[in-house]
Amino acid sequence: MKGDRIERAMLGALVADAVAMPVHWYYDTNALDRDYPNLSSYQAPKKLHPDSILWRSKYVPRNKLADILHDQAQYWGQRGVHYHQFLHAGENTLNFKLGIELYRSIQSTRSYRPESWLKTYIDCMRKPNWHRDTYIEEYHRAYFDRLAQGITPEKCGIEDIHIGGLTPVVFLLAGLSTLSDRSPELDLTLVTSHLALTHHGQAIAKAAGVLVRLLHAIANGMSLRDAIGLHGSCFVSSGALDTWSQLEDRDVVGRHLTTACYLPESFTASLYLAWKYHEDFTAGILANARCGGDNAHRGAVVGALLGVANDIPNYWLKDLKATELLS
Repeated sequence: MKGDRIERAMLGALVADAVAMPVHWYYDTNALDRDYPNLSSYQAPKKLHPDSILWRSKYVPRNKLADILHDQAQYWGQRGVHYHQFLHAGENTLNFKLGIELYRSIQSTRSYRPESWLKTYIDCMRKPNWHRDTYIEEYHRAYFDRLAQGITPEKCGIEDIHIGGLTPVVFLLAGLSTLSDRSPELDLTLVTSHLALTHHGQAIAKAAGVLVRLLHAIANGMSLRDAIGLHGSCFVSSGALDTWSQLEDRDVVGRHLTTACYLPESFTASLYLAWKYHEDFTAGILANARCGGDNAHRGAVVGALLGVANDIPNYWLKDLKATELLS
């Protein structure tokens, strides 16, 4: 597997997330168009988010060991609060920041060890101001609640069917690709065990397996569409993707497929966007963002697939905040 192309996939995922960040979890596309009428570059989020569910979200840490909201806790229970209100244009959301830490930890130690990663994960989440995201996904909250009960770190993961759980895949592969020549089977085993640290269940394992095989195939020279036709057929047929590609994106992701975070449809939606825009990185990540819903975490798949298959225009990398952390 060509490591430089897998690292490009990682950058593609980071770009797609940063583009989607201000419109993350907009389910009303009319509101999305009203609030961000010229979504063609990195933008900072507005303070108000019309579809925010923070007003009905709740997390009370069991004890100090479970405090991962820190000073962001004051915004939970309020209406209209943007999930990423303190992020700057070109900045990444929480799961992608954790992905960067995973990549950096592999690079710095020239190895991957689950126990070492869990220590890094726990330390980062417990450190005030390590990130500035207001919303923290359910699996993080559940993990730290279980940890606060005295459950060992390796056993604090929960059953989870959200596409956000796939975010670590490309970062893990990018880190591993610099260590040795990798096979899809070897990487699939490692990815599956890594995801199981925080996410249990067949839905996440199945999608992760397809994503690993897609990235390997494309990095080794297969076209994106051929790779999806070969490895993604357990989610969607090439015929359906060809048919959908004639439609408006919001008719596909919003009517035929959910814009929400739940697997397997969210993964199928990602494959559709990658298929339609297989030769145009910029058009694909912008289309993903404009479809709304869980576009940031779909971006982990869409951006990675389009990034491994295409060159990423320099203007996306120039203003991407993550490049400072990866250098």
